[in-house]
Amino acid sequence: MSPVTRPSGRAFDQLRDVRIERQFTKHAEGSVLISFGDTRVLCTASVENRVPGFLRGKGEGWVTAEYGMLPRSTNERMNREAASGKQGGRTLEIQRLIGRSLRACVDRRALGERSITLDCDVLQAAGGTRTAAITGAYVALCDAIGLLRKRGDLARDPIIGAIAAISVGIYQGQPVLDL
Repeated sequence: MSPVTRPSGRAFDQLRDVRIERQFTKHAEGSVLISFGDTRVLCTASVENRVPGFLRGKGEGWVTAEYGMLPRSTNERMNREAASGKQGGRTLEIQRLIGRSLRACVDRRALGERSITLDCDVLQAAGGTRTAAITGAYVALCDAIGLLRKRGDLARDPIIGAIAAISVGIYQGQPVLDL
């Protein structure tokens, strides 16, 4: 890689500092505050002993995600999407990406007929919110499943793979890690 840096001052192959604080909230079965540099995302995992209608009676569980940004998570305040009565396309795309990513690492039969919802709330945005959300949600999911196993609610671990996310791209003709 070239010694040239990007506007943030990081080298093209340099990640931001990543910090994960587990058990950040007390009510959710799994919760994580994840930081990618100055980006901070709160990820909680909530377990419910029910599944969506299309899965009832099929003996498998569901993992889904919701994503949102606090109004002042950016330089200027933005309106809450809930205030407008609908979610924007970017938000829907990101929450689908998080849900699909996490379902890929779960044996839904081993989960049984229960749902785990990952709520990813961006507290502070400085780039990489979707990748921070995916990584933090995975840790929160693992903690929630760990709690279910500790309580004896699961016969075996439904986690079948590890998930983490980072972005890559091209800047000034150079490949760049962690955009």
